[in-house]
Amino acid sequence: MLIQSEFDIQFHLPGETPMVALLHLHPSLDAALRSSDDLVVEHIDANHTTSILPENYTDSFGNRCARFHAPAGALRLTGNTILEAPETPDPQPFGAEQHQVEDLPSEVLQFLLASRYCEVDRFSAIASDLFGNLPPGGERAMAIRDWVNWKVRFDYAKARPTKTAMDVYTEREGVCRDFQHLAITLTRAMNMPARYVTGQLGDIRIPFSGAGDFSAWYQVWLGGRWWDMDARHNTPRLGRILMATGRDAADVAITTSFGQANLTHFYVESNEIDSSGARIPLPPRLVEQVPSHVPPQRPVNALVTQSE
Repeated sequence: MLIQSEFDIQFHLPGETPMVALLHLHPSLDAALRSSDDLVVEHIDANHTTSILPENYTDSFGNRCARFHAPAGALRLTGNTILEAPETPDPQPFGAEQHQVEDLPSEVLQFLLASRYCEVDRFSAIASDLFGNLPPGGERAMAIRDWVNWKVRFDYAKARPTKTAMDVYTEREGVCRDFQHLAITLTRAMNMPARYVTGQLGDIRIPFSGAGDFSAWYQVWLGGRWWDMDARHNTPRLGRILMATGRDAADVAITTSFGQANLTHFYVESNEIDSSGARIPLPPRLVEQVPSHVPPQRPVNALVTQSE
């Protein structure tokens, strides 16, 4: 199937600001691309629009990044890609082997260690008490994912950039990235490498769920490969589009500004299309789940960081 993804993110910059963006698709998807994967950066003022040419590079995790220096004023970042994706939901790691640490590839060892949002050293006893009696491998990994999904409540209002896995474990509420940080930390504490993923996960062949956003999930190394896991949605999905991987959300911020950058507009969409480029309609909701008087929430899952 074909999936079209697009975004339009705008900022107001009080002054000249260097920035880094991780808005390209992951290099591993190059063979599946059916369009270009360009990041358009524009400075907009009252009289005209000026294009800014980003410099692309690959970071230490293998992600495709863009850096640029933006003048003060309005800044717009846009992109539009078409990708051919498999028509099968996320495979599940039933029976997948958990490797001994000494047998792991060297490049995945870093995903056993503590990182900014994942305090693995504080979870050794907790993880052992909760999951130590389960067989190692895929069953244990899925049990961790299920437990986080059951125990943590999703709430946009509870998002904050400093929330760590221990905060999520204590408070039991948060947004997508918080679910994944807790699951990653518990997984690493049981000696299974786990890495954070940012990407796009639209409403593909499921009823409309609300305004689009970038999404977060995680991957676990079992049986010699990475498996997609999602402690927030916790159901096999179609149409995950990988953008970047890292130790946690700090490594894969959608944008990082080295100075003040005020977000003024945020639009992200990912939809299945037919061969002519027309959107394929979504199935209807069977039951209305959100009261009509509840106002829509602005997406906040994409991490936008600012460094001064």
